[in-house]
Amino acid sequence: MDSSVIGTALLFLTGLFSYQGFRRSEYFEQYLFEVDKILVDRQYYRLLSNAFLHGSWLHFGFNMIALLSFSWSLEILFGYGTFAIFYFGCLLGASLLSLYIHRQHGDYRMVGASGAISGVIFAAVVLFPEQPISFVLLPLEIPSWIMAIAFVAISILGIKKQAAYIAHEAHLGGALTGVFLTLLLRPAESLENWWIVMAILLPSLFFLLLIIRNPAVLLIEDYWGEWRRSRPAPRTAPRVVRRSREEELNQLLEKIKAVGVERLSEAEKQRLEQLTKEI
Repeated sequence: MDSSVIGTALLFLTGLFSYQGFRRSEYFEQYLFEVDKILVDRQYYRLLSNAFLHGSWLHFGFNMIALLSFSWSLEILFGYGTFAIFYFGCLLGASLLSLYIHRQHGDYRMVGASGAISGVIFAAVVLFPEQPISFVLLPLEIPSWIMAIAFVAISILGIKKQAAYIAHEAHLGGALTGVFLTLLLRPAESLENWWIVMAILLPSLFFLLLIIRNPAVLLIEDYWGEWRRSRPAPRTAPRVVRRSREEELNQLLEKIKAVGVERLSEAEKQRLEQLTKEI
């Protein structure tokens, strides 16, 4: 592994902050990412400070190995100062997407540098798509572009399923920010590999547009929008009831799409849950 100046500096800085967080719970609580603390109390520094805390030394170790594995080549291409700005830009993008996805979950919390590091990795993928990527403790190498496409798919499904303990929103937000910043900083080299840029951006942006236009996609399991409606039922007595339930569900989904799930009454939320189980 070649020497990475900014990567090494980030390692020591993150290690120092993480150590303080391990030792002092009040320090950990003061700097982690928490939705209400950011949106209600306006503690915006948490959008950045959360990346310098970790849940464990193992969490810290895996993140730092990934950072040092990819940062050296980008420091050479971008320059040290630009790479440092790039890193914090990816970190901010990761936190902002997490904040948007979890804006209604006031107690949502996260820590870790993986969002920013996702941006670093995806910048390297855009610039060097055929470079093999190996996995710690596994004797396996795959081209980086395959890893990137799989990563995007896993992140989208993880966000959709609201998977616990893994900040898929931060991973995707950091990765997309890394791609956009790479296009801005090194446009010629990036566009030489336009196919991998499109393979990353198209599904990601389609998914983000989908959940912006229809927040119910994140609320209801196995629901991906209006195009997934069931076929119209034949006009028989038992199916008339089923069709009326579908119409009632569609009315609730349209209301969510128009004003957001937070504007539903408690009775409507309970009815929505009941209908999704019945249909």
